[in-house]
Amino acid sequence: MFDTLSDRLANTFKNLRGKGRLSEADIDATAREIRIALLEADVALPVVRAFIANVKERARGVEVSKALNPAQQVIKIVNEELVSILGGETRRLRFAKTAPTVIMLAGLQGAGKTTLAGKLGRWLGGQGHSPLLVACDLQRPNAVNQLSVVAERAGVAVYAPQPGNGVGDPVQVAKDSIEYARSKQYDVVIVDTAGRLGIDQELMRQAADIRDAVSPDEILFVVDAMIGQDAVNTAESFRDGVGFDGVVLSKLDGDARGGAALSIAHVTGRQIMFASNGEKLDDFDAFHPDRMASRILGMGDVLSLIEKAEQTFTQEEAAKMASKLASSKGKDFTLDDFLAQMEQVRKMGSISKLLGMLPGMAQMKDQINSIDERDVDRTAAIIKSMTPAERQEPTLINGSRRARIAKGSGVEVSAVKSLVERFFEARKMMSRMAQGGGMPGMPGIPGMGGGPGRQKKQQKQAKGKRKSGNPMKRKADEQAAATRREEAAAQGGAFGLPAGAQGKDFELPDEFKKFMG
Repeated sequence: MFDTLSDRLANTFKNLRGKGRLSEADIDATAREIRIALLEADVALPVVRAFIANVKERARGVEVSKALNPAQQVIKIVNEELVSILGGETRRLRFAKTAPTVIMLAGLQGAGKTTLAGKLGRWLGGQGHSPLLVACDLQRPNAVNQLSVVAERAGVAVYAPQPGNGVGDPVQVAKDSIEYARSKQYDVVIVDTAGRLGIDQELMRQAADIRDAVSPDEILFVVDAMIGQDAVNTAESFRDGVGFDGVVLSKLDGDARGGAALSIAHVTGRQIMFASNGEKLDDFDAFHPDRMASRILGMGDVLSLIEKAEQTFTQEEAAKMASKLASSKGKDFTLDDFLAQMEQVRKMGSISKLLGMLPGMAQMKDQINSIDERDVDRTAAIIKSMTPAERQEPTLINGSRRARIAKGSGVEVSAVKSLVERFFEARKMMSRMAQGGGMPGMPGIPGMGGGPGRQKKQQKQAKGKRKSGNPMKRKADEQAAATRREEAAAQGGAFGLPAGAQGKDFELPDEFKKFMG
């Protein structure tokens, strides 16, 4: 969503590089480019004005004028100001002291409240809670049925006593759901309310009545991140009419300009708490202003990537895989392990999204966007078409076996050959990293035995012990070394044999005698 803004900001900062000092003209030109970038991204005008004023004031200050690298200081300022307008620190859910915690979802029709209720329920379930979804949208056709289907897919319970489609009292359903949750021991109640195509008195009245009936611990305003400046106007109207505690951005994976997302927290004074960035129920997470600012500036989001990996891979699995890779040149790492790793990565989400979280990948977004997710499925099909023996030992795969595997997986023979070759290369590289050798052509990874410290140590060992420049000290060292050699000879030979055994009582094995002439 923020690709256009990221590109404009990257080009702006590129012009600052190489400058030893920033003049007033440089600061003004940079501020003007940032202003244009924000306005083109559909950021609200009051937000743009406040943002630019803060950036210019800080850029003219001591932190930039006395910096060794002024361009980096300006980027740091822009990053911090982005974090500020996005809400500052991460806002967490408030849970009631006595269960159940009541969360009310509100917003316009089409914002994605019903789907988001299922995503939030699944997310809370993963946090160790037992959520209950409540169908209080009794006006929109099939809204109750949709929530039931979403709840089933999310693996959470649903309370839907009324059929909807204009039948039933949503306020009474909301009130009854609290007692139902207590009786069934659900600790979180998520109330899905009705929306309208626009703000009107009926919407406000019904939302206020449900609020008064259940006294929610959190009211979350769900807003479609793709609707532009109208999202800010709607949020202000809802804040003044009913009130809300936090914002949830839906459809953050869209191709709209997304400036509303940068504006809502600053304009309404309510922080963004969650973001939905895809159609799958797992495409949902807490909103972190600092991580979003880092993504916008093309610096990646490594922390989110680590969190996803920790949720997918257990420590036992990681240790087991590491031991296989660290074994004799990684030969214990088989195609079965490769397939398991690949399927685990798929559970983390889209490959292109995962790559987009890495620093510097903004410059390769065209290549990332061109990645075909179905390639993973094709690779899995090829591996599953192999016999267990072939997966354990890919060197068995000859021409006839490749033809059979290709026919079974529906690919060309060349695809099978290419996969096996890439597997051997990948295994070699991963084994080298696991053993501390680092990436080919790169120093070892610090903390894994292949860092600069180990390389320096190896270099020193290779050079051997240096001789002293002092003649007296050198003579003393040589005499001490000679004494040590004599003591070693008296105790035993170089191979741990008794002194004098070598060459006299020691007999070589027959298989070695032919090499001795």
